[in-house]
Amino acid sequence: MSMLKNIFNKISPNGFYFFTTQLTPWLLSISLILISYGIYQGLFIVPPDYQQGDAFRIMYVHVPSAWLSLFAYSVLAFCSIVSLVWRIKVFEVLSISAAKIGALFTFLTLVTGAIWGKPMWGTWWVWDARLTSELILFFIYISIILLNYSFDDYKKGARAANILAIVGLINIPIIHFSVEWWNTLHQGPSVMKIGTPSISTEMLIPLIYVSIGFTFYFFGSLFLSARNILLTRERHKAWVKNI
Repeated sequence: MSMLKNIFNKISPNGFYFFTTQLTPWLLSISLILISYGIYQGLFIVPPDYQQGDAFRIMYVHVPSAWLSLFAYSVLAFCSIVSLVWRIKVFEVLSISAAKIGALFTFLTLVTGAIWGKPMWGTWWVWDARLTSELILFFIYISIILLNYSFDDYKKGARAANILAIVGLINIPIIHFSVEWWNTLHQGPSVMKIGTPSISTEMLIPLIYVSIGFTFYFFGSLFLSARNILLTRERHKAWVKNI
C-alpha cells in the first residue's frame, strides 16, 4: 500500500512537480553527454560510407529524430488514454507536452530526410509512402496542438485532443511498415530488424549513443514543459504559491 501511495503522490501535480524538478537536470545532462559523444564519433571518427561518402553522416540526426517522432507519439497516445479514462491531470499535461516535442522531432525528421534525399535521389521530396506517412504524422501533431488550445475551457480542448491522438495512433504502424508494404525509394530497416543490423558496428555504435541521448532529451524536455504548464494551470493553488 505504501508503494501505491507513493506512486499516486508522484502523479499528483505537486508531487510530479517536485519529483521532476530533481530528475530533469539529470536527464538533460546525460542527453547532452550522449548526443555530443555520438555526434562527434559519427562526424569525425567513423569512415565515409563506400556508396554515399560523407552524405550518410546526416543519419546521426535523421534516424534518432525519426525514432523519437514515433516514440513521442506512443507516449502521447498512452498519456491521452490515461487522461481520458482516469482523468489524471498530470497525464493531461504530459500529453500536450509530448505533442509539442513530437512535432519538433517530426519536423527535424522531414528536414534532415530532405537534405539526405537530395544527393541520393536527386530531389528534395518524393511522395514516397514513408515520407508521406511521416508528413501526415506532423499534421496530426499540429492538429492535436491546435485542438488543445481551441477551447476556452482547457479541459474540453484536452479531451478533444486526446481523442484525436488515440485515433491518429493508426498511423504509427503505417509509418513503420510502409517500406515493407509498398515499393518505396526509402531504404528498408537497417537497425530495427530481425537478425543482424545491416550497417557496420562502427557506424551503429555512435547511432545508438545519439538515439539514447535523444530519448533522454525527450523525457527531460517533456517533464520541463509539463512542469511549466502545471505551474500556469495551478497558479492559484497553495502549493504553487509556496514554491
